[in-house]
Amino acid sequence: MKQTYVLFVALFAAFLTACQSHDYQKNNGLVFGTVYHVTYAFHEDLQPEIEKALMAVDQEFSMFNEESTVSHLNRGEDYPQSEMFKELYHLAQDVNKDTEGAFDITVAPLVNAWGFGFKHEQLPTEAQVDSLLQIRDQLDFSAIAKGFGCDQVARMLDAKGVTDYMVEIGGEVVVKGQSPNATPWRIGVMKPVDDSLHIDGELQEVLSITDKAMATSGNYRNFYYKDGKKYAHTIDPRTGYPVQLTLLSATVLADNCATADAYATSFMVLGVEKAKEILARHPELAAYLIYNGDDGEPVVWYTDNVKDLIAK
Repeated sequence: MKQTYVLFVALFAAFLTACQSHDYQKNNGLVFGTVYHVTYAFHEDLQPEIEKALMAVDQEFSMFNEESTVSHLNRGEDYPQSEMFKELYHLAQDVNKDTEGAFDITVAPLVNAWGFGFKHEQLPTEAQVDSLLQIRDQLDFSAIAKGFGCDQVARMLDAKGVTDYMVEIGGEVVVKGQSPNATPWRIGVMKPVDDSLHIDGELQEVLSITDKAMATSGNYRNFYYKDGKKYAHTIDPRTGYPVQLTLLSATVLADNCATADAYATSFMVLGVEKAKEILARHPELAAYLIYNGDDGEPVVWYTDNVKDLIAK
């Protein structure tokens, strides 16, 4: 499962032409161990309100904040859960059920054991993996918190009456209305090239979207080699081992970013064919998948509702 503080996802929100209207505000800063960018049409600067919305999410779900709700619960303390906490927890449980356990917010001990969490350790033994599979008492919302943060900022902007905006946190995006160019927002999907130093940034595709959320998960930016073998950061919570599938990246579009985030992570665990099965059950979702073909070359597959979104 991806961790917000180390993950470099396969998506970034990019303006392909400069802003042409002074009516659009642009704010950016640091949150959740990454960078946020918010662009919106409004008559005043809303950065204080944006950061307030983001800090509210941090206060609930950050594993680095000792006073967050999740930190209190992970210490075994009897701590009240807010409506915000309950909302995201129930969404995570719903996706877990829908994906037959591929999305699991209790997988943190296994992620840490494989060296993608708070600390790098020796690779776990089979016995250690089996033991950790039985320990599911630590919550980790890292694979969904960035998307939820985008949603919370979007809700604040909606409440302010903002009708044109883009909210992006570490590659997860929510857009509404039009860009400063009076067109739908143009969002780039990155080519999945092994790049653990996140230096390269070639676009695979540009999607033209509005009134939608978009998130991407991928293994090609967060991995390491040990004894000549590549270990990708996506851990299958059902087996306890890093996934060894052909899927390189999964981009999901949904009505909210937390949902897109959760399914993108799930698809990296499930692989291409299982992802297609789930997408067939969910016509409200759209997806753009990149995977290794039989000849080892990248192959692109996307749902029918993505075809009209590809920028010409």
